[in-house]
Amino acid sequence: MILCKAMANQSDKNLTTRPPVVVVMGHVDHGKTSILDHIRKTHIADRESGGITQHIGASVAEYKGKTITFIDTPGHEAFSQMRVRGSKIADIAILVIAAEEGCKPQTKEAVAAIKKAGLPVIVAMNKTDLPQANIEKVKRDLEKEDLLVEDWGGNVPAISVSAKTGQGIDELLEMILLVAEMENLQADLTAPASGIVIESSLDHRRGPSASILLQNGTLSLGEIVATDTAFGKIKSLEDSRGQKIDRLLPSFPAVAIGFESVPIIGEPFEVVASAQAAQDLVKNSAAQTVAAETDEDKPENKEGQKTIKIIIKADVLGTLEVLRETIGQIPANDDVAIDIISGGAGEINLNDVKMARGGNTTIIGFKVKINPDAKAMAERDKIRVMNFGVIYEMIEWLRLYMEKIRTPKVSRKDLGKMKVLLSFWADKNRQIVGGKIVEGGVKKGVKIEVFRNENSVGQGRLINLQKNKKDIAEARKGDEVGILYEGPEKIQEGDYLVFHIQEKNL
Repeated sequence: MILCKAMANQSDKNLTTRPPVVVVMGHVDHGKTSILDHIRKTHIADRESGGITQHIGASVAEYKGKTITFIDTPGHEAFSQMRVRGSKIADIAILVIAAEEGCKPQTKEAVAAIKKAGLPVIVAMNKTDLPQANIEKVKRDLEKEDLLVEDWGGNVPAISVSAKTGQGIDELLEMILLVAEMENLQADLTAPASGIVIESSLDHRRGPSASILLQNGTLSLGEIVATDTAFGKIKSLEDSRGQKIDRLLPSFPAVAIGFESVPIIGEPFEVVASAQAAQDLVKNSAAQTVAAETDEDKPENKEGQKTIKIIIKADVLGTLEVLRETIGQIPANDDVAIDIISGGAGEINLNDVKMARGGNTTIIGFKVKINPDAKAMAERDKIRVMNFGVIYEMIEWLRLYMEKIRTPKVSRKDLGKMKVLLSFWADKNRQIVGGKIVEGGVKKGVKIEVFRNENSVGQGRLINLQKNKKDIAEARKGDEVGILYEGPEKIQEGDYLVFHIQEKNL
C-alpha cells in the first residue's frame, strides 16, 4: 500500500503554513453549493441536473489575501461513500443546515463522518433570511447529535448565513481562517509530492485524467506519480479554473493528465523516481489486492428468477461507484435480479455495444455521450441504450422495468358451485349437462374442476351457458342451467362442478 509521507517525521525548518482544505457537508437542498457559489462568484448549481451536485468538486477561493480550498461533497442520499471520502481528505468541515428544516438524515450522516474523521466543524445555518427559519430548533437538533454550539456553552462555532443575500458569508470565511490558524496547518515543500485522488475519468481525447489534491511537497510537470492501481508521467496540470499550471503546491487541487490508466478515487498518490519504480509499486499492490468482483461473489439466481443485465458508463469513476452502490440498494424480489456485468468511465463505445449483443443487455449511460459508430451498431442490433442525468430518474426507470418483466404470480379464485342433475349429451371431450347453482355464481369462459364423492377427478372449462334453453352470460345461486363443458373427464349425475378463474398478482 502506498502511504503518504508522515508529517511527524519532517524537520520543522522545512515546514511552511499551507491553506486549509474545507469539506462542505449536509443534507440535500440545504444550500451547500449555493454557499460556495456565493463565495466563488460562480453558478455551479445552475448547471447541475436537478440542482444536485453529483460528484466531488474542488475549488479555490481567496479571502483577505488568504487561500481556502473547498471540497463540495454531494448531499443526495445516494452519495454516502463520496461524502465519507470527502471528509477524510479535509482539515475543516462546514456542516450546512437549512434553518427552516433543521437536521435531516444526511445531516446526521455527515455529523457521523465528521466525528469519525476527527475534523473541527463549523456549522453554517443557511436560509436564515426566510420567515420560517428557526435557529433555536437547529441548535436543539445539533445538541441531540452531541454538537453543542458556542453560545450554548459548547465549542462548535455556528454562523447564521444566507446564500441568497450573502448574509454571514464573510463571517463564515473569517471563522474558517481562524480555525485554520488554530490548527497550525503545515506542509513540507521540499518533500516528495504526495496527495489524494479525489476524482478520475477517461476522456476519449485526453485519455485518463484525475482530479488530485496535493497534501505535501511540490508537484511539477514531467514528474512520475503512482497510486496503488495506476501510474503516469504528468503531462499537464490544470487548476480549479481550468488554467494550465507548471507546478502544484500543498492544499491545492488540479486535474492531472498523463496517467497510463484511470486511478481509483480515494487512492493516495506519490512521486516516484522512475517509470520502472512506478510499475513495480502498481504490480506489488495488485498482487496483494483481491478483485472486488468475481463470479464467486455474485449471488446465484433463484429458480425461475429473471435477470436484468446492464452495462454502466458514467462521466467519472466517482459517479460510477455511486451508481453501483445505489443500484445494489434497489429492493430485490424473487422474480427479477439486476446484474451489472460491466462498468466504466467515459463515452459509450463499440466495445460496450459488442458486449451487450446476444445477451439481452441494457447499456445505461450517465452524463455521457455515445460514440457515433457505437450508436449505429446499437440501433442496427436493437441494443437498448438508456441515458440519464439524474440518479433517481435512472433508479425509477429500473424499478419500473423490473415490474414490467417480473413473472406474475397466479392464484385461483373460486366463483361458484353447481350440482349436476342431468347429463344430456357427450361427444369426444365435450358434454352438455344440467344442474343447479348451489353456491356463488358462474359465467362464460371460466374453468371447471369436477368433484365426485368430494374428490377431484378432472379439470375442464365452460364453453357455453344456457337457462330455459336461451344463452346467458352468467347465472347465480338458485338458478337451474345447462352448460357445455369441455374436458377429458366425463361428468356424471351427482357430481359437483366448481367454477373458478386464475388471477395474476404482481
